[in-house]
Amino acid sequence: MKHSEEYNRFTNLVDRLLTVSHEEMQRRESEYRKQVDANPHRRGPKRGSKRKPKAATMPPSASGHEATET
Repeated sequence: MKHSEEYNRFTNLVDRLLTVSHEEMQRRESEYRKQVDANPHRRGPKRGSKRKPKAATMPPSASGHEATET
């Protein structure tokens, strides 16, 4: 059966990915993270930064009375 070139490229890529061991993937991932973390112009939250928890606020009641904790 004849397959398209895209199909053959995709199956070759999947075959190469599945032959990489878990340890090797972890090593590559850690190298990539180091590279990304070294970028001073990175957008979004930085890895390892802890966000301050929001203060627990109670919404005002419909009747206008203060909410009480029980």
